Amino acid sequence: MKKLVTVAGLMLALGACEDKATTTTETAGTAESTASAPYEMNADALADHVKTLASDEFGGRAPGSPGEELTVRYLEAAFKEAGLKGANGGSFIQEVPLVSIETQGTPAMQITGGVGENLDLAYRADQVTWTRREQNDTEVHESDVVFVGYGINAPERGWNDYEGVDVKGKTVVILVNDPGFSTQDPALFEGNTMTYYGRWDYKFDEAARQGAAAALIIHDTKPAAYGWGTVDSSWTGPQFGMVRDDKGASLSELEGWITTESADRLFAKAGLDRAALSSAATAPGFKAVPMDLKFSGGFRSEINHVQSRNVAGVLEGSERPDEYFIYMAHWDHIGTDPTVEGDGIYNGALDNATGTGGLVELARAYTSAENPPKRSVLFLAVTAEEQGLLGSAYYAANPLVPLERTVGGINMDGLNYYGPTHDVTVVGLGNSELDDYLKTAANNRSRVLVADQEPEKGYFYRSDHFELSKRGVPMLYPNSGYDHIEKGRAYVEGLVAEYLANRYHQPADEYQDSWDLNGAIKDLELYYATGRLIIDSDVWPNWREGSEFKALRDEQRSGQ
Repeated sequence: MKKLVTVAGLMLALGACEDKATTTTETAGTAESTASAPYEMNADALADHVKTLASDEFGGRAPGSPGEELTVRYLEAAFKEAGLKGANGGSFIQEVPLVSIETQGTPAMQITGGVGENLDLAYRADQVTWTRREQNDTEVHESDVVFVGYGINAPERGWNDYEGVDVKGKTVVILVNDPGFSTQDPALFEGNTMTYYGRWDYKFDEAARQGAAAALIIHDTKPAAYGWGTVDSSWTGPQFGMVRDDKGASLSELEGWITTESADRLFAKAGLDRAALSSAATAPGFKAVPMDLKFSGGFRSEINHVQSRNVAGVLEGSERPDEYFIYMAHWDHIGTDPTVEGDGIYNGALDNATGTGGLVELARAYTSAENPPKRSVLFLAVTAEEQGLLGSAYYAANPLVPLERTVGGINMDGLNYYGPTHDVTVVGLGNSELDDYLKTAANNRSRVLVADQEPEKGYFYRSDHFELSKRGVPMLYPNSGYDHIEKGRAYVEGLVAEYLANRYHQPADEYQDSWDLNGAIKDLELYYATGRLIIDSDVWPNWREGSEFKALRDEQRSGQ
């Protein structure tokens, strides 16, 4: 059992006033109280949470499924037992209305024109396709095909892949990630670090804004950050979305992914060199290329409206109860695929039964502390992260506590399962002054912060903190370290590579007795200490200069 340092008195040696956040590594403070709390977070308790939430009984915790009901009941009971109060007017539940749209059958995709015979792409083997429109019948017939490079329109960067081309009613073919990754030029976008323009959701939304009837992204494992198996598991079955007033009419009729091999066949049919055009698309001033091909695709969809739920508990602050710090994690996973032979349950043990269990352990630690936190602490378990951060997006648009009174937060999406590390990975390190508090807490534990090891994968845009971040609230997204205290870096890198290749978004993401969750407890202790440094102070950490979120936060806080 690992001991948690949990007591008040985690005071900051800061003289900053409430409306002026001037945190630095030097001023964030170094002293922490050493008195203990009655409850010590421990690996056995965390393992029990994970085993339950990731059990076959919970069926992969898909929104709207019986697994959601079991999960919500489990979390509500755990929050109550910990001593939290319901954050939604006394209730622990925030209803999240979603629409489920599921492609039926095996949709065909055909390309005509160009060189040779018609090109037919097989569902799931060559392509995955769906619609986000609330409609039973989807059909795009003989739509002109246009290659639009990375499909980016970024006026502030002087970049517009759609300039000079009208794609209304047409099918656009798009490269994944952004030009900086391909060239590794730090002066182009953010070099190896993916920007939001590299994300699939941005590309589909921009294609819709341009009026495209269909949008197809070319899958490539390295720039996408996951293999085709993840595409196949994540974009088949029920696809959840926010309920839109126009029922999705403003979106493209059809969206999808195609494999790299299928893209090669597509470009060859057009008499074009895919590799050469992909290279040309990395240069400023690239012009979209009409492919002189016709695209046809269609399918039926089953539409269902689902009332999913966020689960939120709060511990009221002793001195400033109207100011809040958030700990958050997503409780959902992919669910069960009945078409898979054998094990079709996507248990989601690491992703994210670990983070959800960690949320409960943090709640227990806070409510048992000898001195209560001075600010209020919100514990937020959100739904439908795997479907596009929908639960956190709904919370950010309909917050249970005012965003302008939310001082910041920590998001947990996958905890350490391989033992204690010297380092702590911070996705988005350098974005906000919250880093200074995490660094102080880490230094006090002889640990160091390191930047995201794989910035090209765009992890900052792929978890729930992003929805609060883009509405101005400073958020931390720390992850497990890589430098194992006893076994070194190569040991962890091997485990991570195996997980990403064989378990991520696969039925094999199950709890294993070989896991060493003591590293997760060390990380939770760190997150607790970081939170107390902020919660028991009167400072308001901000985004750093140059962040795309700072202006919004400044405006948000200007009236406080």
